[in-house]
Amino acid sequence: MKPEPDNADIQVSVVVPVYGGASALAELHARLAKCMQEAGLRHELILVDDRGQTESWPIIRELARKDERIIGLRLSRNFGQHAATICGIEHARGDWIVTLDDDLEHPPEAIPSLLAAGSEECPLVYGKFPRRTHATYRNWSSELMRWTLKRAFPDLNEDYSSFRAMHASLGRQLAGFRLSKPYIDGMLSWMTSSVATVEVPHGEREHGESTYTLRKLASHAVNIFVTFSQLPLRIASYGGAALALASFAYMMFVVFGYFTGRITNPGYTSLMSVILFACGVQLLILGVLGEYVGRLMGAAYRKPVYLVEIKTQVRSASDTYARR
Repeated sequence: MKPEPDNADIQVSVVVPVYGGASALAELHARLAKCMQEAGLRHELILVDDRGQTESWPIIRELARKDERIIGLRLSRNFGQHAATICGIEHARGDWIVTLDDDLEHPPEAIPSLLAAGSEECPLVYGKFPRRTHATYRNWSSELMRWTLKRAFPDLNEDYSSFRAMHASLGRQLAGFRLSKPYIDGMLSWMTSSVATVEVPHGEREHGESTYTLRKLASHAVNIFVTFSQLPLRIASYGGAALALASFAYMMFVVFGYFTGRITNPGYTSLMSVILFACGVQLLILGVLGEYVGRLMGAAYRKPVYLVEIKTQVRSASDTYARR
């Protein structure tokens, strides 16, 4: 993407959902401002406080007071990373929107490379990490998740990440979905197949610790599959059909054995094993159906994706850059 003339409005909106990386925001802001200035790009930085740390909002508010290019948004409660990101996207004013994490593992210096790979014909660009600096269990779980998602969603870009650049038109369409439990990359895969990837280094986390536990990762995975795929329903259907077939075959075996005299007194253990196994599978299938019904109820209630409680003062783009 070529820089616009000096009198143009904001070209790049950088959206950062803030949860556990409040201590990294000052450095992120300084590095972003430097690389955007060197690239000749007018930008704004949108920091969305997703209620992770109590000190996040005072830091965001102070940064916004010192730099008019910063917009602070504080959500009324924790809505999750994807909802907070969509909140920032919906408030973005730039021609391009870049999303990245708050822990500096996504280097701001790589943003110009992502923008250079984008165009109106290719409105979505992902930052691809050849090597990740996460813990071993996190890397394994991520790769397993990618392998599974690729088979559940064939259209999903296998190199997806939360470090992405999208054209503003795509961002507006994304915000229009209004899913109460959004999954940004799943929605983007519905919207466009014109995707580019750019290899970028994965930075070391120098501030705080990751808040993604195995429980949160598992919950996120369940939400993705239930909201964006019919795969769990198909597994339940095929599993139920396989169980019914196996049960029928066992019943025929027992009947045949009874009439041929091979089975005179079928054992209590085998009978109870079959009953308990069948009941367990049935309860599992009901649980899967319950997850889907719950999502449908949430959609019927029209639960908001997010609620903004406080917003820092926002000035027009021309006023912001006229002061500089």
